[in-house]
Amino acid sequence: MEWTGLKNVESADYLHSELKKIEDWEKKQKDLWFWEKIGRLPFMLLDKLTPKFIQDKIGLAIDELGSYIQTGGQYLVNEESILKKFAPEGALWTVDGIRLDLHKHVPISRMDEVANEIGNSRTKMATIQGATTGIGGLFTLAVDIPVLLGLSLKVLQEISLCYGYDPKEKSERIFIVKCLQFTSSDIVGKKAILVDLASFHQGNQSNQIVSQLQGWREVVTTYRDSFGWKKLFQMVPIAGIIFGAIINRSSMSDVAEAGKMLYRKRRIVERLHQIESVQG
Repeated sequence: MEWTGLKNVESADYLHSELKKIEDWEKKQKDLWFWEKIGRLPFMLLDKLTPKFIQDKIGLAIDELGSYIQTGGQYLVNEESILKKFAPEGALWTVDGIRLDLHKHVPISRMDEVANEIGNSRTKMATIQGATTGIGGLFTLAVDIPVLLGLSLKVLQEISLCYGYDPKEKSERIFIVKCLQFTSSDIVGKKAILVDLASFHQGNQSNQIVSQLQGWREVVTTYRDSFGWKKLFQMVPIAGIIFGAIINRSSMSDVAEAGKMLYRKRRIVERLHQIESVQG
C-alpha cells in the first residue's frame, strides 16, 4: 500500500531530478553579500553606545531562543491552521490523517505551493514590521529584533509542517534553528551546517547534533550582527522606515527560502529511501 501510494505521487526519476536542483542551490550559496559584511562593522562599533535597555531586550531574545530549543516556549505554532490547507474542500479530516497524507500521498509540488504561500505572507508581514519599527529610530530596534526572530522561527515551523514534520519534536526545533543559522552564516559556516543536517537526511537525529547546538547563543549573535546597517540608519527615523522594511523583507525571504529548500530535501531523500527499500 505504501509503495502504491508513493508511486502514484512521483517517480524516483522525478525525485532525483528535484534533489539535483536543491544540491545545485546549495552549491550556489555564497559568502555574505559585500554590504552585509560591512553592515556588521557598524553594529560592533555602535554596540558600546547602545542603551542598556536595548541590550537587555536583545539578551532576552537570546534566552527565548534557548527556551524554544528546549520546550518550544512561546513560539510554537498552531499546526491545524497549516495542515488544513492540505485538506480537500468539504472533506472530514484530522491532524493525524493529514500528517499521514503528507508522508505518503501529497505531491511535493503541492507542499511547495503551500510553503511558498506561507513564505510570501510572512515576508510581507516582516516588511511591514520593519517599516513600523523604523519610525521610532534606533530605540525601536529593541522591539524589531525579537519580533523578527519570532517571525523567523514561526515561518520555519510552518514550512516544516508543510513537508510533514512536527515542530513540537525537539529534533525538529534543532533542525529549525540550524536553518536559521544557515541564513546568516558565511560560506564556511553554510558548508558545516549542511554536513550537520546530512544526519537528518539519513534519518539519524543523534545527540551529536544536539551537542553542536550547545553554542546556540552564537546563532542569535550572528543573527543580531546582520542588523548592523539597519541599526546605523535607524538613528535617523525616516531612513529607518525604508531600511527597516528592506532589511526585514530580505531577512525573512532568505529564511523562508532556506527552510523550504532544506526541508524539501529531507522529504525527497526520505521518499527516495522508501522507494529504494521497496525495490530492494
